[in-house]
Amino acid sequence: MTGEGRIGDITDFSDGAVSRQASARIAVATPGPGFTEITEVVAAFLARSGITQGLLTVFCRHTSASLTIQENADPDVRTDLMTALDGLAPRHGAYVHGSEGPDDMPAHIRTMVTDAGLAVPVVGGRIGLGTWQGIYLIEHRDRPHRREVLLHVAGQ
Repeated sequence: MTGEGRIGDITDFSDGAVSRQASARIAVATPGPGFTEITEVVAAFLARSGITQGLLTVFCRHTSASLTIQENADPDVRTDLMTALDGLAPRHGAYVHGSEGPDDMPAHIRTMVTDAGLAVPVVGGRIGLGTWQGIYLIEHRDRPHRREVLLHVAGQ
């Protein structure tokens, strides 16, 4: 039998009106399957917005590429994650949808289990990521693509 976890007190509480917003679009040229870190350009967008408290939204406009927040310290993590996705949705599976090639349906499945959008708090003018976290676009198709990502932040 396992014990119950302990939930700490609410700390660093703040409130205020949503008084500003900003939006932009970035293009990401992917080299083919794998992770492309976009944290730096997202942070630059946030800095340009001038918003110091709020919510940042990152949205991928595709169904065969996705977004995730993952460890950015050890690249072996991303290698292992790609291996896991290959096992979950293998290419050349017995899929009905195949008009765009054998890598298309697995790409749709991989996007479904990762996600097309992320919501990240903005704290003190910075993306509220943990020490070892980065924001990544994951290309699920076998060849390079140009992917569009929409950015939006609202706050104060």
